[in-house]
Amino acid sequence: MARADTLENGFRAAARIRANLPQMSAAMAKIGELVLADPAAALELSITELADRAGTSAATVTRFCRLLGYAGFAQFRLGLVDGGAGDEAQETWHVDIGRQFAPDDSPSDVLRTLLSVQSRALEATASLIDLELVTSIAQSIWSARHLDIYGVGGSWAVANELHSRLYRIGIDCHAWGEPHSGLVSAEFQDEHCVAIGISTSGRTAETVDMLARAAASGARTVAITSDRDSALARVAEACITTASPDVYLQPTDLAARPSQLLVLDLIYLLVAQQDFTATATRLTRSRLAVSGHRRVTSSARGPHIPRATTGRTSA
Repeated sequence: MARADTLENGFRAAARIRANLPQMSAAMAKIGELVLADPAAALELSITELADRAGTSAATVTRFCRLLGYAGFAQFRLGLVDGGAGDEAQETWHVDIGRQFAPDDSPSDVLRTLLSVQSRALEATASLIDLELVTSIAQSIWSARHLDIYGVGGSWAVANELHSRLYRIGIDCHAWGEPHSGLVSAEFQDEHCVAIGISTSGRTAETVDMLARAAASGARTVAITSDRDSALARVAEACITTASPDVYLQPTDLAARPSQLLVLDLIYLLVAQQDFTATATRLTRSRLAVSGHRRVTSSARGPHIPRATTGRTSA
């Protein structure tokens, strides 16, 4: 095969690599970046040579190939060669939607597959959770002077969700998605504070920087990520690991969201349990504070229907 044809096929495979980079470990990301820089390298090098060039192991190369949907390195190389132009649309679908879903699946098939993969991800996340650790984190949050929650991009929505839950029970907290403001807040943390960084990949530089700054200021730091070996996990005192479903549904932040919400709900409920009376009182006050904005207006009830009259006129 001519080198130009090899490169063409390699660039088709590059779309799959780029789509999966956010959820790769640092070691696998190095392999991906190497292949992206020279797509023909995987064809010209043995698995050991590719591992050596990426500064990792042959076993990691195999895990890299399996993450991309190949059984092993040999199948990955064949995929680079056999990616014909007629398969481009199918490959795009596989990268952006996932191999578990077919374009002609019925709605019931899509629902059944979603339920299956999400259930497995939730069960895997539950099996990874250290309940003693999460209970200790909940105790720290309850007694903290302040809680910072950091998340950028899709993870900011998750950070904001945790903030909304905890704020209702009186926890002084703030979710930061803008790194400049988050770094300033992190600078003013101390040993009486807790800081949580949320990143699916654990490699979002802004989130890592904010959590590292909070750690340097003395706060108790917690990482919520799918990669225990990531930069975010390394700068944190504690790490809660979430499991993502099988490779599907890009962006990966969306795929990881249900598992992250399971962890958030667990943290929220364990914090709420720290003092039943205080939590109940704070929830009541929160509800009363907004009760005036929950009244159903006449327009919301529907058109006005006059009452039946008795036939008497008013004086």
